Amino acid sequence: MVCPRSSSPALATLSELQTPRLSLRRVEFADAPLLVKLLNEPSFIENIGDRGVRSIKDAHRYMREGPMAMYEKYGFGLWHTALKDGTFIGMCGLLKRDHLPAPDVGYAFLPPFWGQGFAHEAAAATLHHCTRKFGLSRVLGVVSEGNAGSIRVLEKLGMTFDRMISMREGEPLARLYGVNLSGE
Repeated sequence: MVCPRSSSPALATLSELQTPRLSLRRVEFADAPLLVKLLNEPSFIENIGDRGVRSIKDAHRYMREGPMAMYEKYGFGLWHTALKDGTFIGMCGLLKRDHLPAPDVGYAFLPPFWGQGFAHEAAAATLHHCTRKFGLSRVLGVVSEGNAGSIRVLEKLGMTFDRMISMREGEPLARLYGVNLSGE
């Protein structure tokens, strides 16, 4: 099911897409406590970075300036990702960063949900959906050097290593992967 673009709060709760086990939808302000928890997981900070989200107010800012701004500008962004029973497990979606030549798939899950194929399932559905909906010909993936689990997910998605890049000044280099989707 595709959620029509609208600022209507009722539409924001509709799923952007479904997989056999997951439901992905746009983030909404009611998700703030969940995002505070996810963005402060030590693994999130280590592998993705500290987003300075320590409170509900910080989470609202993060959503406005991040996912919600991307929805408005590009029609895609990071999505609230939950099990079909509604249990929040993390986020997955596409990001468009000014310093990268194509959108990149991003995902982060709470540790209890690692190793069960959820990252691959959500990311594969995201690529399939967004390729068709937005006509993307190339998607990237960015991962920390030591994040073996996420490297495996990107490779399972058909992405290949391109080069090391700097995402933010003062942070370690990250691995850049990519996949051409035009053949689909």
